[in-house]
Amino acid sequence: MEAEMKRVAILEIEKYSQELNKVGEEIWNNPELGYEEYKAHVLLTDFLERKGFTVERSYLGIKTAFTATFGHEAKPNICVICEYDALPEIGHACGHNLIAEAGIAAGLGIKAALEANGAPKGRLTVMGTPAEEGLGGKVKLIEEGAFNDIDVAMMVHPCPHSILEPVFLANGKFKVTFHGKAAHAAAFPWEGINALDAAVLAYNNISVLRQQLKPTIRIHGIISNGGVKPNIIPELSVMNYYMRAPTREEVSELKPKLISCFEAAAKATGCTVDIDMNEPPYEDMVHNKVMTSLYKTNAEQLDLTHIEYTTPCGSTDMGNVSHVVPAIHPMFQIGHDTRAYHTREFTAVANTPAAYQNTLNTAKAMAMTSIDLYVTPDLVQQAKQAFNEK
Repeated sequence: MEAEMKRVAILEIEKYSQELNKVGEEIWNNPELGYEEYKAHVLLTDFLERKGFTVERSYLGIKTAFTATFGHEAKPNICVICEYDALPEIGHACGHNLIAEAGIAAGLGIKAALEANGAPKGRLTVMGTPAEEGLGGKVKLIEEGAFNDIDVAMMVHPCPHSILEPVFLANGKFKVTFHGKAAHAAAFPWEGINALDAAVLAYNNISVLRQQLKPTIRIHGIISNGGVKPNIIPELSVMNYYMRAPTREEVSELKPKLISCFEAAAKATGCTVDIDMNEPPYEDMVHNKVMTSLYKTNAEQLDLTHIEYTTPCGSTDMGNVSHVVPAIHPMFQIGHDTRAYHTREFTAVANTPAAYQNTLNTAKAMAMTSIDLYVTPDLVQQAKQAFNEK
């Protein structure tokens, strides 16, 4: 039965391959920022509704979130996750158009398998999660109870390499505003208090701090506002910083050190400083070993291989999901000459035939892994046990 269900899932994904690729291409052609993914929201929900899913748009009051469900039995409830937000100016440089396509493709395959004669019962949830790029759509969904009845969750992400268990760091975010006093920079500079000087000092303080940090820690930021005109001493400057570490505990340890860098810069320049950490923090990603093993076996049956890669791949709000339910987040290669993501080169590669083909192959692996979990409910319990132990 299991082998037949997997065959059905693969054939279903192949049957709709052109239509699925058009969805990915349409999202790529219309990049939208976090919580503004209105076109992608309509495109994905309309597609899933046409394919027989029960769709809930603007899920839990989040305008561009959705769920598409299938199945009458409540358990096990397996969740396949879509992302679809883009980056400012450089579009889908993280390939979220492909993540969305992979999610709905896997959903189609799983649904077809569950409809097969003699198939086990269960529920499938395809969940659309907006605003992964820094704004924490999944964090908000968790807070609203979106994962309360989910047993396991999975998604995939395009990358220059195929990685089974990529390292995603916990991430804390600062918005720092220095307040000074404006003055004419040539005629009366002594009347001013330079907020840009404070930002520059803070930047240098953090650069010096890096010498005493572990190599697994990442700190990086920008000055998003440094003044308005050279002949006006800046009365306001704004910095945005990320601090990342392998665990939330290490992020917590790092936090006061960065705050000291900002406060010292304010004191040295005579400015005042506001430090805001309102953006949702991201947790480290905990890969469920039971689910990872299943996914690896299925991927290898499709001739998909993965490399060992221990360099951090960034941060994701899927990490937060992995602290709530058993979850996996494999990376898949979308081209042999793919450049690092968050670049214009990656944006271009994310809209190529090779990328779309690899996306559908990876969706098949997700569908097959889900089928394993439906056919053998004990595997779901093993995944939960591994989750609890971790």
